[in-house]
Order: sequence, then structure tokens, then C-alpha cells
Amino acid sequence: MPTFDQIAAVFSHEVVHWQQSHGRNSLPWQNTREPYRVWLSEIMLQQTQVSTVVGYYSRFLDRFPAVADLAAASQDDVMALWGGLGYYSRARNLHLCAQQVMALHDGQFPPTAAQLQTLPGIGRSTAAAIASFCFGERAAILDGNVKRVLTRVLGFSGDLAQSSQEKTLWRLAEDLLPRENLPQTMPPYTQGLMDLGATICSGRQPVCLLCPVQAICRGRAEGRPDKYPIKTRKLKRSSQSVSLLWAQRPDGSVWLEKRPATGIWSGLYCLPVYENPETFEAVLSEKLEKPMQALPSFIHVLTHKDLHLSPWIANFQQGQDVPASLLSEARPAAWFAPSAWPALGLPAPVRRLLAQRAQGSAEDAGPA
Repeated sequence: MPTFDQIAAVFSHEVVHWQQSHGRNSLPWQNTREPYRVWLSEIMLQQTQVSTVVGYYSRFLDRFPAVADLAAASQDDVMALWGGLGYYSRARNLHLCAQQVMALHDGQFPPTAAQLQTLPGIGRSTAAAIASFCFGERAAILDGNVKRVLTRVLGFSGDLAQSSQEKTLWRLAEDLLPRENLPQTMPPYTQGLMDLGATICSGRQPVCLLCPVQAICRGRAEGRPDKYPIKTRKLKRSSQSVSLLWAQRPDGSVWLEKRPATGIWSGLYCLPVYENPETFEAVLSEKLEKPMQALPSFIHVLTHKDLHLSPWIANFQQGQDVPASLLSEARPAAWFAPSAWPALGLPAPVRRLLAQRAQGSAEDAGPA
């Protein structure tokens, strides 16, 4: 079984060499040291697959080619582009971070991980990635993929549900970093760790025969690399049932309100959300010409929760408004025509609902 010193002596060299010849080198945010582009990709890639991020990344750069453009945008514009990517607090912090870079740092991202961590939405690992890629700083990252690689290579049996054990792994990760020629070695080393975790050292079936550090991997030597990392605390999932009030007028416009700053779909425009349909059914029963129509319920899966969504269509007359008793005070809301929906930040299930309904209406109308 290799000692830690034996692992540390060759680990970074093997990772750098492998990344340069076998790692991912053609992603749109690679081959650049521009902090804005690297930062944008790192925020988008948090808990999100590369294949999903590519399209969003390109659209953001088309709309906001520099940090100054993003800082000057409205939050609604940012949320609209982010819609469907999930974890919407990232978008709010992204916007706020751009504004602070402009206001506090003269439009330039700070060059060290310690300074980067003072900005909204940038944690320790993200700050290290930016500092490593852009400035060659000797700083360790420790996202989910990297934890898996390092715990397997080191045979790290500490329970990462305990903060003390995670701190220990941070220290070990720092000890494994390259020590020479940092501007040239830190970017491929950092990318190499990410690539190993994403493509070789996978969760359930690691492809050890293709791994550049298989000879020094303690997990492989034990014959059970898949038992790492160890984390005893399990995520408890919950479920919630809510009704969506789909208030629409004959011209196709739909009533949408902006969600509060906290909770599900925070900061996005959405069909009004209620715990149960009785809340609005009693208010609307005497005000609508036609009874409300229940659409099929469906489940939308979030990270920690399953949302059971029940949409209800309520047909309003042209010029008729949603009763004040059903409105949320001090929350922006209005009727939005179908032509306005693409530019709004909408939750993914609501956007799909509106798109499906619009398509269905067009098909019902037939050819002109």
C-alpha cells in the first residue's frame, strides 16, 4: 500500500500529464484565462451537468459578453436567461457578484482565492478554481467529483458528514497540489481532477484500468474503490403538493406573478401558487362564466423535494382582473401575452405547461 508521501510525489504530475493528453480540452470555457468566462462557467457547473450548461453559457456570453454588461442588466433579464437551469439563487448571486466586481474592484476580478471568496456566490472551491485557472494560484478545489477522486486515491475513511473530516481532506488536497511552474501546471491539474471525477472515477463503476493514478490508488488496492467517499448522513427527501392557478383571458394572456426572494422558484415569474385549490375556487366560483378546468397533475423533481403540481385553468373575460383577495401584496404581477413568455424568467415546469398549451391551441385552431 503506497504511503501518502509516495502518492504526493507523483500524483500531480500524473494528473497534469493525463489531462493534457486525455482530458477534456474543447469545452467552450476552456483554453481561456479570462476570469469572467471562467467564473461564469464555474457558477453554472455547480451541481449541473456539462451537457446542460453548454447552451446556457453560450447564450449568456452572447447577451452579456463582459462583466460590465451583466452588472448593468436587470435582474429580470438575468433570471429569464437562467430559467430552466435550476438553483436560482446562483443567478441572483451571479448578478450581484458582477455588480460588486464593477463597484468594488474596478471591473476586474480579484487575483487570489481569498479575495474571490468575499464576492457573492463564490465559495472556497469555486474561488480556488478561478484563481487556479486564471492566475495560476496554488489553491485546492474540492467539489463532489474531486472528493470522490481524492478519497479513493488516499483511501480516506473519514466520514465527510463531519466537518472535522472534511477539513482534514481539504488539508490533504492542498498537500497534493503541484509545487513548481504553477502558471503552467495548476490549470491542467485542476481541470484534470474534474475530468477524472466526471469521466473515469465515476460513482458506481469507476474505470480503473484507464485511470492515470491506478498504481498509487489505495481504493483500488483494497479492491473496493466504490466504497469511497464515506458520508453517513443521508439526504432526506420531502414532498409537497401545490396547486397552480392558470388565469387566462380570451386573447391568450396569462396572469403571472413574481415569486418571493426565498423558497421555490425564487425571483421567477410564475403561475400563482397555492397549497390547495379550495383557496381560489371559493373566490372564483361566482366570478367566472365557465367553471375551472383541472389539468392532469404531475411531479417536478427538485434536489431535496418532489413537487406534486396540480394546474387549474380559470377563464377570465377580456378586461377582467384576478380578484384582489387572491393576489400577493407587494409582489409584481400582470397579464402577459404569449409573445412575452420567452423573455421571462419562468420555472421549467411552468414554461413547459405554457408551451404545451400554446401548441395545443394552435393545433386546435387548424390552418388559417
